[in-house]
Amino acid sequence: MKIVFFGDSITDCGRDRADDSKLGDGYVSILHEKLKNLYEDVHFEFLNRGVGGDRVFDLVRRVDADVVAQKPDIAVVLIGINDVWRKYDGSGLDFDLSAFVAAYEEVLQKIKACGAKLIVVEPFLFNVPDKKRFRREFDPMLGAIRGLAEKYADAFVPLDEMFAGVSQSVGIAAYSADGVHPTHRAARLIADNVIKKIRLFL
Repeated sequence: MKIVFFGDSITDCGRDRADDSKLGDGYVSILHEKLKNLYEDVHFEFLNRGVGGDRVFDLVRRVDADVVAQKPDIAVVLIGINDVWRKYDGSGLDFDLSAFVAAYEEVLQKIKACGAKLIVVEPFLFNVPDKKRFRREFDPMLGAIRGLAEKYADAFVPLDEMFAGVSQSVGIAAYSADGVHPTHRAARLIADNVIKKIRLFL
């Protein structure tokens, strides 16, 4: 069972790009260990294809080599926060929702065409003071991703909604220091929720 994880730094998490057996220290690695223990009779091959800083347009350029050519049984896609963040980080890149949607749809279409089961994972944003302004673009983007997931995905993980709920009772700091990157606790939650979807196809 080959599973490819495709996305940005939340997927990447310091992986060794010269060694496919090194999955980084984020949710992909946590998920791998948990899934191996749950299904000891299944041989899993995990490929972490996250690249820190990537936007959806970068995934368009990488999807053929990093996903399609790998012929995965399952592909997990988590992307979107950097597309909004770049508008506010001084890089001079604006956020164009229609261009985002077109690029995201191209990625999903190519993955579906290669025969993989597709799990779309929603990007998330915690309500920290310096990121509140991101919501102007982020919320419409989430709506677009949900619409594309309904059209193309075999399963969908609503992370933004999930984190909004759990952080109310425990506090945001337990899940993210900057509102974007998950703590280990948050990574475990991501792994648990993605596992629930992967198990549908085992």
